[in-house]
Amino acid sequence: MDDRNAPPLNPLPPVVWLLALPMIAIEAAVNAGSSGFVGGASAIGWRVQMQQLLGFAPDYLRQMLSLHQFPPDLIWRLVSYPFVHVDVTQAMFVVVILLALGKYVGEVYRWWAVLVTYFAAAFAGALAYTAVPLTHAGLIGGYPANYGLIGAYSFLSWVQLAGTDVNRARAFRLIGFLLGFQVILAVGGIAFYGVDRGTTWDWVADIAGFVTGFALAFVVSPGGWGRVLAKLRAR
Repeated sequence: MDDRNAPPLNPLPPVVWLLALPMIAIEAAVNAGSSGFVGGASAIGWRVQMQQLLGFAPDYLRQMLSLHQFPPDLIWRLVSYPFVHVDVTQAMFVVVILLALGKYVGEVYRWWAVLVTYFAAAFAGALAYTAVPLTHAGLIGGYPANYGLIGAYSFLSWVQLAGTDVNRARAFRLIGFLLGFQVILAVGGIAFYGVDRGTTWDWVADIAGFVTGFALAFVVSPGGWGRVLAKLRAR
């Protein structure tokens, strides 16, 4: 029998909305501006302005490191770039993934652990992206931070399988599929256009985000490493 009092949408942990709503609001505003609904003629450039305000530029970080100067208005870009996107398509996919994975992880993690995972993955992704000498284009969008949640999701799946006879490698099917797809795109782009123009190297930030999310799970997830040991000893 149907429950008529059930909510029309599956409830999400508040911390997930805390991350998703700024993305949705920014995307709604820049699209309304580019369509001419608000802001007048100047609103057409709102997306570019937001990218300049929140986006991360690896050359800026390299310059800061060489000069040993770290102004706050540039440092915060290491964690602000996930909230602005290249276009509505990228924003849509990022928000959908955030809501899906955020629900799963947020129902297990404490709220602060979700935030730590998300922003630490974004931070690590920006550093890894900067470490590649060929990167000069700005890093924009929530994929590296979302990959941190994929790392947390993979850890939780891995722990659940640790006490069973099921191959624990199944916990990494999602990340394996996503990274395999990105590698194929990168190799194809390099083959057709060369190393300089054939790939954006964003996948480096994504991998760093995943590794960060998975590694942090040993510390911030409920039970952490002790939970893993207990599962393994129970076999």
